[in-house]
Amino acid sequence: MHTSTHTSSLAGPARRYAPRAVLVLAVATALVSGTVASATGSSASRVRVHGGRVDVPVRGGTASIDAATLRAEARTEDGRVVLLSAPAAQGLGKVTDPVRTADGAGWSYPEKGLRAEVRADHGRLLVTLTGTGGDTSVRWPVTATDPAAAAIQFPRGEGLSVPVDDPFWNSSDGALVGEEQELSSQLSMPMWGYTLRSGRAGVGYIVPTDIGTSLTFASRDGRLQATAQHGFAAGNGTGTYTVAFSLTDGSPVAPAADYRNWLAEHGQLGSLSEKIKQNPQTAKLLGAFHAYAWGGARRSAYLGRLKELGVSRLWLGYDSDDSPMTSEDVTAAEAAGYLVGPYDSFANGQQKTADSSPNTVWPDDVYPRFCVRRADGTPQPGFHKKGCYLSSQAFEQAEPQQHYLAERTRSLVANGADSYFLDVDAAGELFRDFDPGHSMTMAEDRANRLARMRRLADGSYDTSARQHAPLVLGSESAGSWANEVLAFDHGSGTPVDGRLWAMETGHFDGGPQDPKDDGAWGGYTPEQAAATFFKPVRTTDFKPEHQARVAAALKAMYDPRYRVPLYETALHGSLVNVERWELPFGKLPEQKTTRALLAMLYNTPLNFVLSDKDPRNGQNLRELTALQQYFAPLHQAAGTQWLTSFRWLTDDHLVQRTVFGDGTLTVTANFGTTAHDGLPGGCVDATLRGRPGTQRLCPSDVVS
Repeated sequence: MHTSTHTSSLAGPARRYAPRAVLVLAVATALVSGTVASATGSSASRVRVHGGRVDVPVRGGTASIDAATLRAEARTEDGRVVLLSAPAAQGLGKVTDPVRTADGAGWSYPEKGLRAEVRADHGRLLVTLTGTGGDTSVRWPVTATDPAAAAIQFPRGEGLSVPVDDPFWNSSDGALVGEEQELSSQLSMPMWGYTLRSGRAGVGYIVPTDIGTSLTFASRDGRLQATAQHGFAAGNGTGTYTVAFSLTDGSPVAPAADYRNWLAEHGQLGSLSEKIKQNPQTAKLLGAFHAYAWGGARRSAYLGRLKELGVSRLWLGYDSDDSPMTSEDVTAAEAAGYLVGPYDSFANGQQKTADSSPNTVWPDDVYPRFCVRRADGTPQPGFHKKGCYLSSQAFEQAEPQQHYLAERTRSLVANGADSYFLDVDAAGELFRDFDPGHSMTMAEDRANRLARMRRLADGSYDTSARQHAPLVLGSESAGSWANEVLAFDHGSGTPVDGRLWAMETGHFDGGPQDPKDDGAWGGYTPEQAAATFFKPVRTTDFKPEHQARVAAALKAMYDPRYRVPLYETALHGSLVNVERWELPFGKLPEQKTTRALLAMLYNTPLNFVLSDKDPRNGQNLRELTALQQYFAPLHQAAGTQWLTSFRWLTDDHLVQRTVFGDGTLTVTANFGTTAHDGLPGGCVDATLRGRPGTQRLCPSDVVS
């Protein structure tokens, strides 16, 4: 690792780009403090109804919506017109004349069975459609159709900003056109946005009623656009659809900053600092990398070696199999300053067999009695089509008397583990359960999951204990709706491309029931260092006929020109966000430098897998140690701070800068091959307020 201390190379750029950083921070501060006009008072009185249109004052200008078509535009204070949405992509039928209401205006679509209401809310245009009849749907808003649109931002994992005319994303190589992304599960947050070519204006969209809403991408004349679709179904609890529109300053992360403000305004924004106050063990996440341990890596001797190497902080997870960490191992981890936690899942139920996972086996007749039932009465097939998915409503009804979840948790943390990883619950795959004994809507499923995760986080899951023992809780690919109950997540750091599953499973050309057609990724042997996690894989390791698809998928996931920290802008300082656990740092050698730079730039931990049976164990530990030592002071200083600014410093987007807090940490990463203002290609510089000089990391000096 090349580490140096210097100040002069960043002084000029820091001054040059400070105004935008200040602007983003100022807007965020104004919104959180409530100084922007809300829906009441003067804003409501200035709503104007005329000629079938409704004008609503918004931050930065005036929005105008056509009641007949839902076409919406805004005239900014400097005189430009920005298209908020093209007309709805399907007919709405006859419309009643809009009329003034106490808060704004309203009208109806009798043939469609919808009622519309619009108002101003904290400087945004808020449009709510409510179903008044049977099940129906609407495809709206239709976004990024403004001729001046330059790029679409959307939260696939951490986040992407895609130029609307980019040939890769408009072609089949990008695997985006025609894709429908569920806002409640496939996107990490229910928001998106687009920016204009000027770089000084844009539009942000927030859908708080995300269940039942999806975002679909299309290419028209070589330009991308994104259309939302919402299904109104009383049985699914999706009878109301709300979209909040905001004018932004053109920053690619502005839609996420606005979403962070929305969460704060509605009391839905968690604070990592508060979580640390409630459970001091959570502070061990600051500066920690994350790793899953196999074999002897779970034992005290291995943990002692990590500490001797200089790994100061670590979150260590392990499968709840037949060789979990012992009390002695947990004590050694705690002495080293590490967090340890078992992997668990409340999602699946199966009949006990020789190869069934311990997490899927439940006492009594939980399986199959708790199975989610589909409309036809059949059980919802479980993971890999085995067993069934279990109903969160069935568990909630049984828990006060039967304590199935509490007993499972107590058994897994009896060794003294102070953390817990609960798979699936925060990932957003929600179910409607038609079983009359434990029926639920998808919204109720989410509420149940939040309730049981909250019990784990605050320790109230264990009603038998005299004193609650809170757990440092993590879950998979956490949707933003879970940010208040989680301390960390594994997965929302990865902008997953659908072709990743073909790479991992080896089923490129056939279905899961067919034999693998490409085994490059590796399987689940050897037992203590499974190839699927430990075997490095490069594009050229795949069969020639699959290499183009692999290369395109990795470009879509990791090309830094398209990556933007939307999740961190919204939720850094609320929880710690990590990549998917089956994509440890060593798995993709060709992406190591980029992933290391992104981790430092976004102030997010890298994840590893550890095993004393790994033939690359020595190299793995050297890389983990060197990178964690650079990361630790940065994250300990800024892990609880908001990300307040993100900038591209070059036209090719390969030099990027982030700022956390009010200047607590500034990070500049050069993803290119040539130096920029003294920063070599492939390197990152970090400046901590109150610490002299600049800290430099060049990952190529560390990784191999």
